[in-house]
Amino acid sequence: MITRGIYSATCSILNDDFSLNIESTIEHAVSTINKGLHGAIFFGSTGQSQLISVSEKKDLINKISTHKLKKKFFLGTGCNSLKDTIDLIKYGFEYDFKEYLIMPPAYYKGNTDEGVFNFYSKIVSKLPKIKIILYNYEHLSGYKFSVEAVKKLVKSYPKNIIGCKDSTANLFENLNIPNFLIFPGTETKLLKGLKLGNSGIISAVCNVTSSLARKVFDDFENKKEQTQNEKLIEVRKVFDEYNLISGIHSYLSFNDDKFKNLLPPLVLLKPNEKKDLIKKLDNLKFINKDDLAA
Repeated sequence: MITRGIYSATCSILNDDFSLNIESTIEHAVSTINKGLHGAIFFGSTGQSQLISVSEKKDLINKISTHKLKKKFFLGTGCNSLKDTIDLIKYGFEYDFKEYLIMPPAYYKGNTDEGVFNFYSKIVSKLPKIKIILYNYEHLSGYKFSVEAVKKLVKSYPKNIIGCKDSTANLFENLNIPNFLIFPGTETKLLKGLKLGNSGIISAVCNVTSSLARKVFDDFENKKEQTQNEKLIEVRKVFDEYNLISGIHSYLSFNDDKFKNLLPPLVLLKPNEKKDLIKKLDNLKFINKDDLAA
């Protein structure tokens, strides 16, 4: 079960034919957990979820269902279709995955509170045992959850709507619901959020900041002096200068060519941008250039 902690929106790794490399995708998630993450969430936006087929998502669910770290693996849906969303979740239920990070459907403008409420309501009606982490990311979905909209969902479905990933950053300072998980979507809000009673973070950049973010979290939990938060924030700010998926895959591809494949229309950073990214991170003493591939 997802609880307080540091979670990644984990990367999806692709084969040269752009099919999902299931083994490598799982291996990457495991490596970040071993470096400090409390868990990894497959098929968030960083996992190219809107671009990956439902059948490939099911294949990965099947594979992780018997993994020794299964309890640290969580799922997003990344489907605009309500039918596909419900179908994918039903499949996950067969393997005892009950918690899902779900964003309102993207693409069509004009999402309303009523329409979004109906979307989640229909999911719950079909899957009454589901646990949902709302995904608040206006930039991608075109919809921004208000405090009132979240409270209405929680009031209507208190056993189902258990938390929120707040990538739009309009909720984490203002939402106060007992026993409700709140995860800002960026390392820059981690410590501030914890001080406000938030639960941790769910972040794309945790694919590369796992140990650093965990250090900040643990020091807060143990009431120790913070020594790494400023560095964590600065690293995140560097990645924020680029498209996050492009930046993360470009960074990780220095050591592993498997990260070079992205589903169109996504692309890696241009060579000069990659060089600039590495230089900035090296200036923060975040990496050792000797460890990077030529």
